[in-house]
Formats: sequence, structure tokens, C-alpha cells
Amino acid sequence: MIKFRPTVSTPPSDGRRTFLKGTAAGAAAMTFPAIVRSASDRKIVGRDPGGPFTPGFAAAYYDDFKKVTGITAVGVQGDHEPTGLIKAMVDTGTYTWDFALLSKSSHKVLIDAGYLAPIYGSGGPGPNMSQIPESMRGEFISGNDVYATLMCYRTDTPLGKNPPKTWADFWDVKNFPGVRAMRKHPYDTLEFALMADGVASEDIYPIDADRAFKSLDRIKPHVDIWWTGGAQTSQLLKTGEIDLTYTWNGRSQVAIDDGAPVEMVWKGAMWTFEGWSILNGGPNVDLCRVFVEYAADGERQAKFTPHVAYGPTNPNAYKHIDPERAKVLPTNPKYLPHMLAADDVYWGEHKDSLMERFNSWLLT
Repeated sequence: MIKFRPTVSTPPSDGRRTFLKGTAAGAAAMTFPAIVRSASDRKIVGRDPGGPFTPGFAAAYYDDFKKVTGITAVGVQGDHEPTGLIKAMVDTGTYTWDFALLSKSSHKVLIDAGYLAPIYGSGGPGPNMSQIPESMRGEFISGNDVYATLMCYRTDTPLGKNPPKTWADFWDVKNFPGVRAMRKHPYDTLEFALMADGVASEDIYPIDADRAFKSLDRIKPHVDIWWTGGAQTSQLLKTGEIDLTYTWNGRSQVAIDDGAPVEMVWKGAMWTFEGWSILNGGPNVDLCRVFVEYAADGERQAKFTPHVAYGPTNPNAYKHIDPERAKVLPTNPKYLPHMLAADDVYWGEHKDSLMERFNSWLLT
């Protein structure tokens, strides 16, 4: 685990606090922009999803960060996909947040418009961040947690004795009967439709929309519920209103934790990540870089997993996670190689057109 040690120094004559920048020499020596005097009265505020993330991130990051560095990091629950809010903050120079936990797709929208600052200085990523796979980080985002969209079914139905294992099985209503629910959104629905039609994971992108919708035509008459929110899927699974669906692994885990006889199918799932980004032009960019490097530590990431069933991005976190808990986390090495990484760049370019076509298809 990386230890942080504030350095005490005499303040400059103008009374302003000074922070060492992330030079190559500094990065090699300390792994983060070193803090000089009076860090104890500095505060950074970050957007997070709230809910179970609140105690999870407090245990993993916020509480210890203050103890070790003297910097107060405060998490504030914010809107889902808060790109508009962040643009407004940067445009007006009014920073309610200094940093934010963002989805990969939201961060892409913001960097294209210049609203995010690099998450590390000229010395490059620190040792903690360097342990995170490159597929889960970038110049403007440090991946924190991975979530998966996967098939799940109730085991107290005939599916318990003849469980579906592939998306072709999900589409096969004769051999795998049951009340089905699907997401009322093209994202991941189109990918699963292609897999059900025999397209290999490595050939999913760019999406063959004509083929995907033909595949959806086959399953559409057998879809009993089109769901619109994750909480809805947890409830449907718990009450037994449905036998088979796909949803985010955290939502199916909620049903399982509440006692529902639900099984998750990891093979063929889709994954993406969310991570820490820093608002461009803010007053505390350097302090936020300290936090982001700190939060990339595997041992610290392990501490949020008892609260949120999402996978840590630093593989070393699994050295500190209970083996039973590891069985329900998407970045478990047993699962991740068999899942499809969502192409958020593709969706950023085609979301509007595919959404329009999907909504029209639902009405036909």
C-alpha cells in the first residue's frame, strides 16, 4: 500500500499554499504531487452515485485520505451522467465539484469538448494508476469500478433444471420457456441480439444494425416486459414476476442478497467502467490528482466491494477481497476474459440514430 507523508514547509510571502507539481522526478520519488504545508485546511468535493457508494467510498477513500494527507475529500451524490452540469460549472467557473466519478461514455463526451483536465502531471501515471489495465484508464479518467450487464434467471422455475448459458438460449423460447424481460434501450440489447444470432464477440463492432433488428424480430413476440430502470429489474426478480432477463450485475445481486433464487450468467456479459475525472480549470486540480492516484491503490479499492458488487480495476485488489465476495465481482479473472467490452466510442457516434431506430421498431 502506498503511504502518503505531507511535507511541512515555510509558506511563501504571499500566503498562498504551494504544491509540488507532478514532474518526472517527483513522480519517481513519491507517486503523486507532494503536498506542502497547510494541506489540512484544503478540501476537494467530488460527485459520486450515492446510495451504497456512500459508505463504500467513505471506507475505501474519503476517511483514510483525510487521515493520511490532511486533505478533506467530500463525496456528493450527483445526477446520473452529469455532463450538462459539468459543462455549466466549467463554462461559468463555478465549481460545485472538483472531480467526479463518470462513466466511460460521459467522460468521452466531456474530453472531446475540453471540459476535463488530465488526471496526472507531466511525470505520467503514478505506480498505483499504472497497475490498472490500460483498457480501464486514460489521460482523463482513472477507472475505479467495472460493472457488467448479464443474463440472470430464477432457479425456482424450469430454468433451474435446464439453465440458459448463451444468448442463443435466451432467444430459444421452446427449450428455455419462461417469462422474459428485456431492456427498453438499444445499448447492450443490440449486442446481445447479434450474439444470439451467432456473431462472435470480437465481431460485434461495428454493429450490423440490420442483422441485430432481424434477430430482435424473432424474440419480440415473447418479451413480456420491457424494463427501463435497474431497480425495476431487482424488484421483478425478487417478486418472481419474471423468470429470465438481463440487467446490471449489481441489480441482480440486490435480488440475490434479498433472498431471491437468482443465478447470474457471466459468460457473454458486457462490461464497461466508470472512473475518476477532474474538472478542467478548477482551483484544486493538483489536489484532485493526489486523490485519483490514492484511489487507484488496489488495497483501497478492495474496501468498497463489500458495499457495491462492482469490480475493482486494480487487479491487486483481489489480494484483499474475501474469496466469496470475489465470486460476484465482474473483474474476477474467471469472468472478465469471457465478457465483451462495450465500445463506448462507437456508441458515442451512433447512439442517437440507433435510439431513434429502436424506438420506432418497438412501435411496429
